[in-house]
Amino acid sequence: MGKDTANAKGAKLNRLKRIEGQVRGVAQMVEDDRYCMDILHQIAAIKSALAKVETQVLKDHAACCVAEAIATGDEGEQREKFEELVDLLERTRK
Repeated sequence: MGKDTANAKGAKLNRLKRIEGQVRGVAQMVEDDRYCMDILHQIAAIKSALAKVETQVLKDHAACCVAEAIATGDEGEQREKFEELVDLLERTRK
C-alpha cells in the first residue's frame, strides 16, 4: 500500500468501521426475519459505501504508487504498476 496521510487513512478506516456496523445490522435483520426489501436496501447501501472506499484507495494508488513509478523512470516498475491496474480492472468486470 502506498503512503497515506493520517487524515486520509483515518477517513477510510472510519468508513470501513461504519460498513462493518452496517453488515452486522444486516445480519441482525436476517436473524430477525425482517422484510426482504429492507435487507436488500441495506445491502445496496453497503455495496455503495464499499465502492466509495475502493475508489479512494484506487485514487491513492494512482497518486502515490503509480506516480512514484513514473518518476523513477524505471520501465519495469512502470509496467508492473500498469499491469496491477489492468488486472484489477479485469477482476472487477467479472
